[in-house]
Amino acid sequence: MARKVIITCAVTGAIHTPSMSPYLPVTAREIADAALGAAEAGAAIVHLHAREPHNGKPSQDPALFTPFLSEIKEKSDVVINITTGGAPTMLVEERLRPAHQFQPEVASLNMGSMNFGLYGMLSRFKEFKHDWEQPYLAGSDDRVFKNTFRDIAYILESCSDNGTRFEIECYDIGHLYTAAHFIDRGLIKAPFLIQSVFGLLGGIGTHPEDVAHMKRTADRLFGNNYVWSVLGAGKSQMPISTQSLALGGNVRVGLEDSLWDGPGQLARTNADQVRRIRKVIEGLSLEVATPDEARAMLQLKGRDNVNF
Repeated sequence: MARKVIITCAVTGAIHTPSMSPYLPVTAREIADAALGAAEAGAAIVHLHAREPHNGKPSQDPALFTPFLSEIKEKSDVVINITTGGAPTMLVEERLRPAHQFQPEVASLNMGSMNFGLYGMLSRFKEFKHDWEQPYLAGSDDRVFKNTFRDIAYILESCSDNGTRFEIECYDIGHLYTAAHFIDRGLIKAPFLIQSVFGLLGGIGTHPEDVAHMKRTADRLFGNNYVWSVLGAGKSQMPISTQSLALGGNVRVGLEDSLWDGPGQLARTNADQVRRIRKVIEGLSLEVATPDEARAMLQLKGRDNVNF
């Protein structure tokens, strides 16, 4: 039987700003449409952030999540993954509000504090529609995304009580060892979804050896108890996804991670990127996992056990 591959689609995130692409989802209507389109194209999981509808600024206000969560659940069986990362400007209490309220099947979890450099994008984008965008990017040269050991334990303990599992985001090799630490403490239960992140300034790079090193280290630490997925930032999205597939892994795409659908070509929808990686998957004689197959692989609690 062909191996099943989970496609996660991260539809908007908190890295890119609205002036960078007219196709970046901002409103609840746009986020719902983006998630449903990605699911129809083959995404088993959609990873969701919210934004203030009038200016596109990242927000963890649960009231902004409610409209699109309800619609996505009503119209699709896709697995819904809610961010606990929010934006690098937010502290853990603010970032956790949606996950605590909605008790999703999956929530993301950054496995450590890190420099989170977005200021390099200022060399590529000069004009901004909203006052917050330029300072948000420029200030990242003196900004740390904070997730201490205490913060991570708090997230794990408070969300695990609701049966939520985690997309464990590892931006560097040390984050794998931090995950192993919390596994040893009994706060993360197998099977683990390890999402290796490549190409964010402050984390590991995008060289094929970086990808292979992540996979070797995760294999050594977690054995057969984990499901491996990758995301590559920007132009590295498809090459790193393809390498992951060759190494037995899964993939994450979406406008949170890359605005592009080929050199110099903005992706018009998240579904465009899902369809692009789906062609690679099927070209390798692999099969795209359905949402229910992803639930079985990750031992999720099921869509009827969430609070939305």
